[in-house]
Amino acid sequence: MKMLLLLLVLVASVCSIPDSIPFPKEFLFGVSTAAYQIEGGWNQDGKGENVWDHLTHTNPNITVDHSNGDVACDSYNRIKQDMDILNNLDVDHYRFSISWSRILPTGFDDNINEAGVTYYKNLIKELKILDIKPMVTLLHFDLPQKLQDMGGFLNESIVDWFGNYARVVYRLFGDDVKLWITINEPMQVCYYGYGTGFVPPFIQSEGILEYQCIRNLLKAHARAYHIYDEEFRSKQQGKLSMSFNANALLPGSDDIKDIEAADRAQQFAIGVYTHPVFIGDWPEIVKTRVAIRSKLEGRTESRLPAFTPEEIDYIHGTADFFGLNTYTAELVLDLGEEPPLGDHPTRDHDALINTFQSSEWENTTVSAVKVVPQSIRPLLKWIKDQYNNPGVFITENGYPSAAGDMYLDDDRRIHYIQSYLKYIRETMVDDDVSVLGYTAWSLMDNMEWIMGYTIKYGLYDVNFTSPDLTRTARPSAQYYKEVILTRCATIVGCFDD
Repeated sequence: MKMLLLLLVLVASVCSIPDSIPFPKEFLFGVSTAAYQIEGGWNQDGKGENVWDHLTHTNPNITVDHSNGDVACDSYNRIKQDMDILNNLDVDHYRFSISWSRILPTGFDDNINEAGVTYYKNLIKELKILDIKPMVTLLHFDLPQKLQDMGGFLNESIVDWFGNYARVVYRLFGDDVKLWITINEPMQVCYYGYGTGFVPPFIQSEGILEYQCIRNLLKAHARAYHIYDEEFRSKQQGKLSMSFNANALLPGSDDIKDIEAADRAQQFAIGVYTHPVFIGDWPEIVKTRVAIRSKLEGRTESRLPAFTPEEIDYIHGTADFFGLNTYTAELVLDLGEEPPLGDHPTRDHDALINTFQSSEWENTTVSAVKVVPQSIRPLLKWIKDQYNNPGVFITENGYPSAAGDMYLDDDRRIHYIQSYLKYIRETMVDDDVSVLGYTAWSLMDNMEWIMGYTIKYGLYDVNFTSPDLTRTARPSAQYYKEVILTRCATIVGCFDD
């Protein structure tokens, strides 16, 4: 009771009419995880090596704490523990990913690992018993290493490899899965993996190999979608999308040039992935700007690879909803004039923009993640206006705190989630934006990629030094449970629309 009273005090100060209207009964509340970040069992029962296994074993210094996901939360061996905390939360859905190399150790569909199949079948079976809908991601950053050795997303054969993998997964699990994500955060894969080189495979080629990656990734996604559409949908009746990651990119001033620059920034950041899917082809402004920069660089053709008419048709329409991962915001200014040619292209120069974050925004332990919950409203309105109000499913949103005390910053986590939900409900009511569900990142603390175990997103604390890897609810878990039960971000004061 004391905990609940504390929660009421924390959330009662942020309450207005729209967010006091309960979320619709059909609105889904859930939590997210990803295979590499929680499963462990990196080489157990025939699992093959993925890019993160290879990276952390060959270069341990790549993570800030020199850690890896060899054990992580050990979810591969602890289904019951995970089911217990999911059941305690009363979530509607659970988003998790399948490890491609656990199902297909070499990456190819001629060798299926039955032990891996059994693990996921048991996981889905337990979710079904608890009446929790599985939302399954096919690829969440953990490409099989053998496929990366063959070029990864720079090899056009990725379209066939991914399609064949998707077919295996649909056949094995699709009867019990109605929500699918093909690829998590394509911008993270291509811009940060093949552009800035911040994440595997650490290739620095903004505006060149980055664009080649995007083209192949979109075709791979489309292949997985069409395979489902043509071979499985009539029986399984599921829905598919990608989880597109997007910061809200807001004008840095009320000057019309900065307003236009913010839209350009959004087109270069997320539109290069979403426009081909929801409208068809690259965004016009992206084609125009890259052509201008390419000509200035002395190139005879644009760095942006053109789609054929057949490819445009093949990619267009390959999403049944709009999956969205969002955590923060940035401000955008127009550069005013063409920047000088550097040693290599950059996205900001292609877009003729400069981005920054306000010093007035609340900080978190992750420098790039500022607390700007009000930014979700213009982002959702932008998606509505651009793509004819597709149903948006928020597939990740969460607050990072530092490692240490399990309660550290949890009042801020509660306020972060509550504030995002407030603005989501507000834009649903006031702006008629279609939002289908919300998925908190994350169910529990896990291996946060380059950051290792130094930051915590979990509603549940995980004691990584305990033999049992004990999961303990933070106050935010209790808050979120109350949200799910009441269908109301504020917990108190809700009334029917």
